[in-house]
Amino acid sequence: MNHISEIRTVGVPVSDQDQALAFYTGTLGFEVRLNVPLPQFGGRWLVVGPAGAGEDGATIALVPASDGNPAGVDTGIRMGSPDAKAAHQHFLDAGVDTDELLEWPGIPPMFSLRDQDGNRLYVSGF
Repeated sequence: MNHISEIRTVGVPVSDQDQALAFYTGTLGFEVRLNVPLPQFGGRWLVVGPAGAGEDGATIALVPASDGNPAGVDTGIRMGSPDAKAAHQHFLDAGVDTDELLEWPGIPPMFSLRDQDGNRLYVSGF
């Protein structure tokens, strides 16, 4: 029997949840899926995901960074875009710390970017 059937949420450590929320919703265009105060942890359970992706899509929890879980990491998160080239230009125009667009034969175009804390995220065409 398979006891795990999906990857639901990936945590990304952030130094300021309000600034992270502004970046992920304003710049990336994500929507808030959950925003619940957790004062015992010095923040809140804040979950965002791609707008229009539906309830079954994977999400990102913007978790408060700590000594054991610092911000500014390579998250390994790969996000999909129907037009990676246009997305790349959009993020450059928005002033996002964005790497070059990689275009290799037979492979969808891709690039990486960093959020307000330097957490690296990847975007790939599909």
